[in-house]
Formats: sequence, C-alpha cells, structure tokens
Amino acid sequence: MPNATLSPFTWFRVGGPAEVLFQPADADDLSLLLEKLSPEIPVSVFGVGSNLLVRDGGVPGVVIRLSAKGFGHCLAEGDKRLRAGAALPDKRLAAAALEAGLAGFEFFHGIPGTIGGALRMNAGANGAETRERLVGALAVDRRGVRRFVMNDEMGFTYRHSAAPEELIFMEAIFEGVPAEKSVIRAAMDAVEEHREKAQPIREKTGGSTFTNPPGEKAWQLVDKAGCRGLRIGGAMVSEMHCNFLINTGEATGYDLELLGETVRARVLETSGVRLDWEIKRIGAFGEGRDVAPFLETAKS
Repeated sequence: MPNATLSPFTWFRVGGPAEVLFQPADADDLSLLLEKLSPEIPVSVFGVGSNLLVRDGGVPGVVIRLSAKGFGHCLAEGDKRLRAGAALPDKRLAAAALEAGLAGFEFFHGIPGTIGGALRMNAGANGAETRERLVGALAVDRRGVRRFVMNDEMGFTYRHSAAPEELIFMEAIFEGVPAEKSVIRAAMDAVEEHREKAQPIREKTGGSTFTNPPGEKAWQLVDKAGCRGLRIGGAMVSEMHCNFLINTGEATGYDLELLGETVRARVLETSGVRLDWEIKRIGAFGEGRDVAPFLETAKS
C-alpha cells in the first residue's frame, strides 16, 4: 500500500506516512518480498507500535507490519516450551504460559509490545528479561533466507540485542518452568496491579521512554531535573510516572521528540547523566523541524 498512514498503528497516534506499507500474509510471503526487493530500498519493521515514535516526515522505503493472522500464533511444544509468532502480544504469551502451567513468563504480562519487539530489545520488567526464557528465534534476512538464531547468538544486554539489524524475526521458542497455575496467576496479578497503580496505561504513550542508566532509575533523574508534567505542544511528561511521554490529544511526532530531547538535556545538566532512548524513533523529520540529540544544535 503506497503512502500509507502509520499513526493509527502506533500507541502515540502520531507520525507521517510509509512510502509503502506491506503486511505479509505469512512467512513465505515475507520471504518472497525480501528475496525480490532491491537491497537499496530501506526496510522498517514494527508490530503493535507500542514502543515506537514515527516522525512527521514519514518513513522511506518499505514498512513491514507483521499481522496477528500470519504471525500471531502460540503453540505448546512438549512440556516446557512455547512457540510464539513475532506478532503475538507479550501479554498473550504470558496467558499461554499460564494455561500450560509454565512459570517464568509472568513479567510479559506487563509489557505492552509483541514478541518481535521483545527479541529485538530484550524486553523486560519486574527484574526479568526475555533472554532468560528464550531458546532461539526464527528470522529472515534481506535476501529472504531464513535462519534460526540461538539465544547465545543474540548478543543480549540490558534492553538490547546485538542480532544483525537486517534480520526480521518471525517466531521464537521459549522455555519455562512447570508450576502451579495458582502461583503463576498470583504473580501475573501482582504485575497487573503494579502497572495499574504506577503507569499511565490508559494514555496515548509509548511506554518507558529512557533506559535506566547503570545504578540509576531514569524516572528519578527526570524528576530531579524538574521535568514531571513538562509540556511542549501536545506532548507532556506524565505526572504519574515521569519516564513516560504522553500525547495529550494534539501532539505531533516533533512535539514528542523535542520534549524527549529537552528532558535528556535537562537531566544531563542537573545530573551529568546522558539518558538513552528506549523508544525506537523511525522516519524523517518534517521540513524545518529537526530535533538534535540533547538539543546540542540549539545550544551551539
């Protein structure tokens, strides 16, 4: 689909169009596209758009959005393993693990993304991470060639995977620990209760904005810098949890990114810490509305 609007597919509900939007029917369809597509054409991939900021100038090349129909499966394999499609919401993996009586997946219940995103960024919460449960993942490269990537090949670190950027994950195999369903359910309820009380989950937000620096918590640094409730245009730092940015209704991608870089600049000035974005930002800036990291261009 040419010149396709992307904002409805993102939790922030902002951003320009994709030059071309492609939603493959299944793994074969995706592999065929990549096999035929010129390597010079840029490719971007996203799922439910929960941890994504699309810039106002739109996204050049092909944007691949994996559908729930083609990539949203979750199947039990043996007594301890689950095979999950890359478009499966993390929350549904937790639910499937509960049904199978497998512990270790409770933290996924509180992550508002998909398995593909969890693989790419080693998603985690409540002291647990994707790498602890992953056996390996099936991916396809820019030539349309499929390969299985084992856990120890993923290069997992905090909120990061060193797997080649050209790889598009299609499904993954996870392994859990057999446990009583009542125990698993209680742990999931605790995760849900924490999110309800501490995070603005009913707002137009992209989840955690910045990663936690070593030995620090990003929200505390943002709060110390006086940024709780800070607004630029229609974008605001959440007063409930100040590591969340919110579209109050009329924000643009520019508003949100400028607010994020303003926060980074103020944290650097007050604490000497350079916060890193956890939210992925893709696409081109709108004309005349570039945003420099830490507002460095504006300061010079």
